[in-house]
Amino acid sequence: MPSTALGDRFSGAQRNIYPQYLLRELADIKARGGKVALKLSYGDRYVKDSDGDFSLSKWKDRVDQFKGVNFSSYINDGTIIGHYLIDEPQDAANWNGRPIPQSTLEEMARYSKERWPNMVTIVRTWPDYLDEWSGSYRYLDAAWAQYAANRWPNAEAFLRENVSKAKARGLALIVGLNVLDGSPSKGKMSASQVKSYGSALLSDSYPCAFISWKYRDEYMSSSVRDAMRYLRGKAENRNFKSCRGS
Repeated sequence: MPSTALGDRFSGAQRNIYPQYLLRELADIKARGGKVALKLSYGDRYVKDSDGDFSLSKWKDRVDQFKGVNFSSYINDGTIIGHYLIDEPQDAANWNGRPIPQSTLEEMARYSKERWPNMVTIVRTWPDYLDEWSGSYRYLDAAWAQYAANRWPNAEAFLRENVSKAKARGLALIVGLNVLDGSPSKGKMSASQVKSYGSALLSDSYPCAFISWKYRDEYMSSSVRDAMRYLRGKAENRNFKSCRGS
């Protein structure tokens, strides 16, 4: 989502920003009253080896491009929600048939904290995948549960299950909607569905952020914009909550 879309409807986004533009973009986001989850490694194609497997060393090399950029003030003032480490590590189809182990996710979080101790670490996967590990999460802060009605018909039950599992592992929880192909028919969500499902996900005080996939100008009809503004109002009626884990 472009920074120019931040304002009375949208207050946050997930962004990939090159190091040379990071400070300029963060200043613009802050000036618009926005917040952002940063994916410092960019797209997943950059962190795979020649066989298509996830490469921790390549991921670290991508993240290291930001070592010379001092953006700590935006971490400390809350403009940066957190460091979005990786997308869907549990999906074998994305990683040459080999899901990224939970121990590797914790190492990624540790590596991030070593460089930016105050920046929240986030993985976009459900808490139940993170729960399938006997280890403890000392450095990983948050899971990210995105709702799609074609996979979970009941949004309230989806929220309860994910909140329960996140709490059990001491993880914060980001929620959101798959608005482009998360309807019951695996198509775009209607405005009424956005409003209904989003309200369900915002009915519990535990989630720390609401970020949906993904922004498209052509999707933003007047009714969808109204639904998004309605959810913005519900989110703003909640007390601020960090995405830092316990």
